[in-house]
Amino acid sequence: MVTRYDDVRELLSDPRVSADIRRPGFPALGEGEQEAGARFRPFIRTDAPEHTKYRRMLLPVFTVRRVRAMRPAVQARVDEILDGMLAGGGPVDFVSAYANAVSTSVICELLGIPRENLEFFRDVTRVSGSRTSTAEQVSEALGGLFGLLAELVAKRREEPRDDLISKLVTEHLVPGHVTMDQLLSTLGITINAGRETTTSMISLSTLLLLDRPELMKELRREPSLMPAAVDEFLRVLSVADSIPLRVAAEDIDLSGRTIPADDGVIALLAGANHDPEQFDDPERVDFHRTDNHHVAFGYGVHQCVGQHLARLELEVALETLIRRVPTLRLAGDRDDVAVKHDSATFGLEELKVAW
Repeated sequence: MVTRYDDVRELLSDPRVSADIRRPGFPALGEGEQEAGARFRPFIRTDAPEHTKYRRMLLPVFTVRRVRAMRPAVQARVDEILDGMLAGGGPVDFVSAYANAVSTSVICELLGIPRENLEFFRDVTRVSGSRTSTAEQVSEALGGLFGLLAELVAKRREEPRDDLISKLVTEHLVPGHVTMDQLLSTLGITINAGRETTTSMISLSTLLLLDRPELMKELRREPSLMPAAVDEFLRVLSVADSIPLRVAAEDIDLSGRTIPADDGVIALLAGANHDPEQFDDPERVDFHRTDNHHVAFGYGVHQCVGQHLARLELEVALETLIRRVPTLRLAGDRDDVAVKHDSATFGLEELKVAW
């Protein structure tokens, strides 16, 4: 386990550590991840040059400029989801009614996936991301996901549209730069990673604001603080804490200790983001914190390719909620809020709210 900020950044930028899940000693979080990861090879569990190829496929879609242009569409979708939640009356489960609906809708619309598949993706992510799932359960879940994606790829091959699946099909699959299996794996991890982490961040950030009404008032009073607030939420919550799993390809000296070759290493992002040597009073939630260079999206060549989209979703989802539902409150006992402890991504199982 590597926990200090400087050590985490040094480790994740060291070419002597490998993200290849097939290597002996790789610290997979469960039997399901180890076996399914080796079989389906998500690009986040590969090294250069393989990882570089897939990353370059996705980068043009997630640039700051392209994501900024998506804001009106994201805002329209968030308003539509919130309209539906409010019209249904409370109390509701905020995780499914809002957080999951926002994150899943945005990533699916980016890829060009029909809305009726939204709950299906939640089920796939829950199984494939659980530390308690067996290899058979993970394979079955991912097999269903890849089957649905394969149908969409075939349709976009015949009739391309203005979406990510069409772009990857026409620019990479048809010319033979990637195989069908490689394309499906890339699409699958893009959906799983983009949906689950953002759902968790929207839910946990909202719970934090309900716990700390003075922070809610500050954002309502100064909406311009939202981008800084989102980065502070990302730092404090660090939901992808244990995603950067690595294995040492050779002996590595780090802060006076040696990580032996073939030893698994977990760079704990939450530990780094709460390091008092880097962040003054790290437990304090401070929207005016300067030089907030957190590592919530990882660090180095494997840093999250979709981080600009994640920030946009969080800004729009939280700003809209705070502005439009000033009476939002917990429905039930705070101690009854169900937290996920068995998932690769930290989050909430359920959050009952009313207004």
